[in-house]
Amino acid sequence: MKNVNIRQMVFCALFAALIVVFAQIQVPLPGLVPISLATFGVMMAGLLLGWKFGLLAVAVYVLLGAVGVPVFAGFKGGLATLTGPTGGYIIGYLPYAVLAGLPVKKAQESFWGRLALLALGTLACYALGTAWFMHATKRTLGESMGLCVLPFLPGDAVKMALSSFLAPRLRKAMKA
Repeated sequence: MKNVNIRQMVFCALFAALIVVFAQIQVPLPGLVPISLATFGVMMAGLLLGWKFGLLAVAVYVLLGAVGVPVFAGFKGGLATLTGPTGGYIIGYLPYAVLAGLPVKKAQESFWGRLALLALGTLACYALGTAWFMHATKRTLGESMGLCVLPFLPGDAVKMALSSFLAPRLRKAMKA
């Protein structure tokens, strides 16, 4: 990342902090994986910062949590959280930010294009998270889908639509 300027570093730090705040806005579920707004922060980081800096912002968030800073949902942190049932979803935020921020000009210029990139990111996050959840809890794919994917689909659809709508408007404000 050659020629990184102060503005880009500030936006990376800001989005890492926003993901921390959004992660604390949660609804606990019986399946061990809470519904939180962290994914909204990841979506916005990718869409607004692009894949490189969106990934950097999410990586800062994940690394802070990995070293024990209580940044994950429910003010959790540490390697135990990353190796626990929710860890795959947190790691899944990394490809999510990359996919959301892909510089596909046509996709980034339209609501539906942005929505498609976010859907790919959601799919990647679900795949990593669900696979890890199955490993960590010894549950079947069907059980894991019922606990960790199906309850999240409506909320994630709303977050994706809102992110797709807000991104171009916020991008203009960020350039001011």
